[in-house]
Amino acid sequence: MPVSRRRFMIIAASVASSTMLSTEARADAPLLSESDPTAQALGYKEDATKVDKSKFPHYQAGQTCANCQLYQGKAGSATGPCPTYGGKLVYAKGWCNAYLKKA
Repeated sequence: MPVSRRRFMIIAASVASSTMLSTEARADAPLLSESDPTAQALGYKEDATKVDKSKFPHYQAGQTCANCQLYQGKAGSATGPCPTYGGKLVYAKGWCNAYLKKA
């Protein structure tokens, strides 16, 4: 699947910011709100089943933060940090338009 320039820039910024965050900073990170401006721009939903598929056709059933390459939470945890949002905690069952399937 081709990656658009916008998605590439979002992903590149996410990866770059993840290297800059220390483990301690991520542990104390606040929980991301759906009302956060970046979350709104990327269509973040705390529950992936509530994604508006007409607005975000990239979404497919089964995609969640927990199985995204960018998600840095431990397996089985309810939340974990995401570099897309500056290391803020996202719900493992959430989703946003920056989703990249884990390899």
